[in-house]
Amino acid sequence: MKAVGTETRELIEQATERAARYLETLDARRVFPTAVAVGRLPELGGSLPADGAEPTQVLRLLDEIGSPATVATAGPRYFGFVTGGALPATLAANWLAGAWDQCAGLDVLSPVSSALEEISARWLIELFGLPPKCGVGFVTGATMANFTALAAARNAVLERAGWDVEADGLIGAPKITVIGGEEIHISVVKALGMLGLGRNRIVRVPAESQGRMRADLLPKIAGPTIVCTQAGNVNSGAFDPAKEICAVAHAAGAWVHVDGAFGLWAAAAPSRAYLVAGLAEADSWATDAHKWLNVPYDSGIAFVREDRHLKAAMSANAAYLVRGEKRDPNLFTPEMSRRARGVEIWAALRSLGRNGLAELIERNCRMAKRFAEGLKGAGHEILNDVVLNQVLVSFGSDATFSSNETTRDVIAALQAEGTCWCGGTVWHGRAAMRIAVSSWATTDEDVEQSLESMIRVAAGVKWTRK
Repeated sequence: MKAVGTETRELIEQATERAARYLETLDARRVFPTAVAVGRLPELGGSLPADGAEPTQVLRLLDEIGSPATVATAGPRYFGFVTGGALPATLAANWLAGAWDQCAGLDVLSPVSSALEEISARWLIELFGLPPKCGVGFVTGATMANFTALAAARNAVLERAGWDVEADGLIGAPKITVIGGEEIHISVVKALGMLGLGRNRIVRVPAESQGRMRADLLPKIAGPTIVCTQAGNVNSGAFDPAKEICAVAHAAGAWVHVDGAFGLWAAAAPSRAYLVAGLAEADSWATDAHKWLNVPYDSGIAFVREDRHLKAAMSANAAYLVRGEKRDPNLFTPEMSRRARGVEIWAALRSLGRNGLAELIERNCRMAKRFAEGLKGAGHEILNDVVLNQVLVSFGSDATFSSNETTRDVIAALQAEGTCWCGGTVWHGRAAMRIAVSSWATTDEDVEQSLESMIRVAAGVKWTRK
């Protein structure tokens, strides 16, 4: 019988070979899987086997049936949701961290996990220009980052009103007013619901044509209040006027939270830094690392100006939890047990450096501009000011079909054609195709190839209707 170590090494080598082959063929495959590939997925099911299979057989099934049914979000021509690929260094770090199998809740459980989070937190704070003593929590994504930061906000505004929500809950607590823009993202709305603040109780502030909150239309603020702003509208890429909002909100004693799932990364790019003016004056921030930092899923980050507010909302203590002098990650996140997400974030920042990250963001923004110019030149209407990496396009109308119908048909045809993948949205009542450029792997050639496909497919849809 082979030694366990030898069997494990051979299995990992097979996994490495299969994974490398998957990545090497991404560029040549369809972005969305075929119906045949998706149709084979039930073969992975059936009744739970009485006897286990050999690990090599499990891996083979997973690769031969699972790999063809994946969406090529790790490839260069996925422009649907704001989904970055995984940088080579972060993928490798993810595999190594998987082998480590660390529980990143306590320093005593994993000194390396704790240290890498602390280093990454310091680098990120510097990169974003946030207050140096921010509390930082490494979580699953923007929804949980918003939840974590808004939990700290809830505690802080109630504390100022003389109420300890951690001890006494929300029943009987002073009312918290939540203010958000008309274009507030669903992840913030969901987080507010989970926190017991109500999805339907948000006081909505009108937005201007690009989706920016109108700071001049903020309602009168009194009592415990949280104002939710947005850095990077999910459709247009626009930023709420943070400086003006913070000035009004703070004058009335309100807390300002920034949902910056992808937009916060603009702070790392010199030519886009104007977009984040005033953001550092807020009280909390949320972002995703699996978007523009291009680390593997899942990875989100919550920042809170005063770490005591974050700790008050997140900490838990028991006699068996060994506390040392160093940073314990579970004091900053909802989870006690979790994987070591800081490993990949550290690897991304260490491999790119400040200049490499800036170049990545600038390049993606330039590519978004190229999409807009090319589509406009082909006679299609661009619906947003392309200030970041988001493009909204309408494919017009003809005498018989509405603009919305035509646009939806073009999106469906483009997705079926397979060269690239873009999603649909509704913008000011109009159907639009949404292009989000956020991958390190996308090249100028990929943009031109995708642009040609978009124009050709749109022309084909309109021709078939004549």
